[in-house]
Amino acid sequence: METVTLSPKYQVVIPKRIRDRLKLRPGQKIQAILYEDRIELVPVRPARKLKGFLKGINTDVPREGDRV
Repeated sequence: METVTLSPKYQVVIPKRIRDRLKLRPGQKIQAILYEDRIELVPVRPARKLKGFLKGINTDVPREGDRV
């Protein structure tokens, strides 16, 4: 777990290890989401970059008889 410091301008620096792992780049958009008592930062990815990210997902889900 990494610890960051909030600057007087309410800015934080994302640690290099995390930036590298998530392949974050300067100027990239990140969504800030308030979830219960914490802040979650989620990188915004272009739709083209998401192609194939569900590859191998199990699509066998039980369905109601009228929705087959």
